[in-house]
Amino acid sequence: MNTYALTDSWTMTRRELAHWARQPVRVVVGLVFPVMLLLMFGYLIGGGRGVEGEYVDYLVPGMLALTMAFGLEGTMIAVTQDLDKGVIDRFRSLPMANGAVLVGRSAADMLQSTVGLGVLVAVGLALGWRPGGGPGAFVGALGLLLLLRFAMLWIGIFLALVAGKPEMVQAVQILVWPVGFLSNALATPASMPDWLGTVVEWNPMSRTATAVRDLFGGLGTDHVWAAVAWPLALLAVFFPLAVRRFAALGK
Repeated sequence: MNTYALTDSWTMTRRELAHWARQPVRVVVGLVFPVMLLLMFGYLIGGGRGVEGEYVDYLVPGMLALTMAFGLEGTMIAVTQDLDKGVIDRFRSLPMANGAVLVGRSAADMLQSTVGLGVLVAVGLALGWRPGGGPGAFVGALGLLLLLRFAMLWIGIFLALVAGKPEMVQAVQILVWPVGFLSNALATPASMPDWLGTVVEWNPMSRTATAVRDLFGGLGTDHVWAAVAWPLALLAVFFPLAVRRFAALGK
């Protein structure tokens, strides 16, 4: 049974990758958008209130974490389009593992997110950012970022299944912006009003951004546990909700 599930999920992943070849502009836009944000905040808007040391050392890890929340609309729209056009109904009529369509979609998104991280890291290095935590800490930081993306992705998939229509995705996607910008990705909580700083501190993205900064800077692993616990908690809630919602379609 597990072999069938893996085979079906890989088939659905290849389907999504084939869409990339037919829609390269969407992929390129997804990769370029976070780079534009990084350059905008690094050079045009500036910032760094309350940040000790070089702002680029604070900004780049924060932007890496912020990028993990953005770009979900591509996956959400793809899911709702398959729903709207009856594609998922046709897949459900086949002898296919339940949820393979969603796993395939999430696997393709994670591949694109990994490429996007690589591009943003390269741009950060070009701006003068230099991680100093060693290879193990560097890989661990990237792992935390991808774990956050995976959790956010399944929240997006669940919301897409609930929305059902591509035109509803934009309304749902608006919810991502407060989560992203109410974090310490771009500024320190100490530079904010006390009540806002408290909210920012409890944001799961802030937990990941802080842990990633520590790992990249060689400052230890004290915040890693929170950066692992938050995404796992979100996955524990939204992964089964998404699979259950998918299984209930058409009933």
